[in-house]
Amino acid sequence: MQANKYIGDESFIKMLEHYSCPTPLNVIKMRFAGAICSPNLNLRPTDVISSFWENGRAPRLETKSEADLFFKFFMGLWDDIFESIKLAKVKLPNLKEKDIVSYCQNRFEEVEHGYVEGFFGGEENLKMPGYIAQIVDSLSEMALLYQKIAAKGETSTATWDAVKHTDKVVERSIAFIIENSVIPRIEDIKRTVN
Repeated sequence: MQANKYIGDESFIKMLEHYSCPTPLNVIKMRFAGAICSPNLNLRPTDVISSFWENGRAPRLETKSEADLFFKFFMGLWDDIFESIKLAKVKLPNLKEKDIVSYCQNRFEEVEHGYVEGFFGGEENLKMPGYIAQIVDSLSEMALLYQKIAAKGETSTATWDAVKHTDKVVERSIAFIIENSVIPRIEDIKRTVN
């Protein structure tokens, strides 16, 4: 059972705007997913939340009740993502972009600056099995593929098919990490705001 209820995408986006958060919701979701999957058990949700703003730019929370509400909203999303990981149902966020450049730029951000960055959580030398390290490396390579497709701007059916196929491979790769590295230790990784 979730400790905090997610307020929904629309309300969450309004909260991000209120606090001038430069990180979009789709990237936040994927960074939370990466952080939850991370073998770095010292990574705290507050560390991840503060990473959504540049150094020194995090919002100043004026009162204890404002801080409580701020973290309750973020932890509602964290708990929502945790439940989807627990059920092995992590999917890339739905994108409404019709043009291939915006679509692929968003996918690059979600995979590289979202999931992969969250997975490492600021650590460069995480201890993990070699096969998990290879999968995470392949996620970075797929992120670069999105970036290359965006740079070309080609909109043929074959290019869109390749992008959709890459989406599926990214989701399967994350599912593999969850099933083989996260689910076996799921109770050890439940984190709370400290």
